[in-house]
Amino acid sequence: MKKSIITLMVVLATIVFSGTAVSGVEFLRGDQALTEDSKAPEKKKQMIVKGNIDRSYKIQPPMIPHKIDKEQINMKVNTCMKCHSEKTYKEKKAPKAGDSHYVTRDGKVQETVSSRRYFCNQCHAPQVEAKPLVENTFVGAK
Repeated sequence: MKKSIITLMVVLATIVFSGTAVSGVEFLRGDQALTEDSKAPEKKKQMIVKGNIDRSYKIQPPMIPHKIDKEQINMKVNTCMKCHSEKTYKEKKAPKAGDSHYVTRDGKVQETVSSRRYFCNQCHAPQVEAKPLVENTFVGAK
């Protein structure tokens, strides 16, 4: 019994680590073996969309409709706030960061963005021009 389990495990490991298609299933890595270093991903062009990108569900964070590759978000600087802060959004004609972004975990309202919401691209993502990796029939709620 133990011998057949070990044999089965060896066969499965060989299939998994060989990186080849099994039963007509193709791996996203293509024919590249799992033991090889992955190839650098192809750089995709960020989309620029006039207005907003439709949300797929009610409480989804808005997607970013512009390039952000030159923006900087680190412990000292958040360049998103140059356009999206309470003080500048009207002048820049940009959406204001939500009121919830200015509330601390203790419920206190601050003048600056809360540290919990400081790293914008944790929730908000730019869009790129790329074909789906797999077939997708998802239809968002309107």
